[in-house]
Amino acid sequence: MALEHALLVSLSEQSGSGYELARRFDKSIGYFWSASHQQIYRVLKRMESSEWVVSETVAQDGRPDKIVYDVGAAGRAELHRWISEPAAVGHLRDDLAVKLRGAAHGDVDAVRAEFERHLHEHDQRLEVYRQVQKHDFPEPERLTGSELHQYLVLRGGFRVEEGFADWCREVLEAL
Repeated sequence: MALEHALLVSLSEQSGSGYELARRFDKSIGYFWSASHQQIYRVLKRMESSEWVVSETVAQDGRPDKIVYDVGAAGRAELHRWISEPAAVGHLRDDLAVKLRGAAHGDVDAVRAEFERHLHEHDQRLEVYRQVQKHDFPEPERLTGSELHQYLVLRGGFRVEEGFADWCREVLEAL
């Protein structure tokens, strides 16, 4: 997936400035697709020149004008095309797995400490996901449309984090 497609999805849900998009990435999309604020601004400019997004300058009192982006007709067509094409099947590609594989040739205690750190990080992310679910999706059985899709992505995040946390526990137990 290209950053452009993640931005098109986000802008399809709600128009926004580059700053607002960067904040959305920090709080939601960033859990499964990361981008720096600089990357977002750079890609938005490229998308605007390709007419995937359109912008409007909004005057603000006491602050510089804000540029608000929305999906253009060409962007909607590209998003439709991209969503319709087959996605690559994911697989485990992780530095931690390679470190574990080579642990016998290095420092097993360092690998153990790294798994403890990763377990802690995955457990923390699970807690964030629990809070998001509680706040944003208190009645998941009533969801439809875009909200249902967002919830299902969150559930996928739960599965990934639970799987990694379980794997970390298994490795720590075995080491």
